[in-house]
Amino acid sequence: MASEPNPSDPPVVVSPQWAAAHRDEVLLADVRWYLDGRSGRAAFREGHPPGAVFVDVDTDLAGPATGTGGRHPLPDPRDFAESMAALGIGDGTPVVAYDDSGGSTAARLVWMLRVLGSPAALLDGGIGAWPGPLETGEDRPVHRRRTPAAWPADRVADTVGVSADTGDPRRLLLDARARERYTGAEPAPVDPRPGHIPGAQSAAWPGNLTEDGRMAPPERLRERFRALGADSAETITAYCGSGVTACHDLLALEHAGYTGARLYPGSWSAWGADSGLPAETGEGEGPA
Repeated sequence: MASEPNPSDPPVVVSPQWAAAHRDEVLLADVRWYLDGRSGRAAFREGHPPGAVFVDVDTDLAGPATGTGGRHPLPDPRDFAESMAALGIGDGTPVVAYDDSGGSTAARLVWMLRVLGSPAALLDGGIGAWPGPLETGEDRPVHRRRTPAAWPADRVADTVGVSADTGDPRRLLLDARARERYTGAEPAPVDPRPGHIPGAQSAAWPGNLTEDGRMAPPERLRERFRALGADSAETITAYCGSGVTACHDLLALEHAGYTGARLYPGSWSAWGADSGLPAETGEGEGPA
């Protein structure tokens, strides 16, 4: 029988029942964010689990947008530590993050914390699965001390590194965007141009979920990523539009037992904006 998850060292995903049972030991973090411009904070005010704090993807989980770094570059380590401290996420604070979109945005916070060695997990099913009552209004975070830490160089890829890896069958590159954006058939208005990085495999993040919106079991995820070439890859790098939903693939990879996968934070917002870099459209060639 599997042991009960420890709040100080949680798995990638925890059940709503576990999170509710350990409510006094973890900090719930609301990471709702919408590509269509709706306000995640407004959604938070309208209803959230008691004691939860709101985490802003654009300001807490990203640095200023740049032409070379994309729309959501990783923040400076000191800025990130200050933002987390102000939200009550100190050194060693266990965090359970949620959203209302299958974990697609909450995954960014969970990955950022876990890659720094901090305890964090995704709430399976998001706020819709929360078993308790909700409260309205603003959050009331309690400041905690957090020590700045550099982003691990082996877990983050830049445009130069990704460009050097293209064409190498040992370097698996996963595109977490919707397949229509990957192929270029229906690019989002925020995409600088249609298509994907040459050689990348389509691994749209919703494919990590079951039909009821929960994270798929490890064996199903292993089958998915094995089919994309993960078992024979020396490195696995995930990207998306701006480095947010790619984190869902990274968590799913970890849940499936693949370790050490990297994030390309600039993602298509950085790559596609550089007209000197190549792009592919269509279905791609499939795993090498």
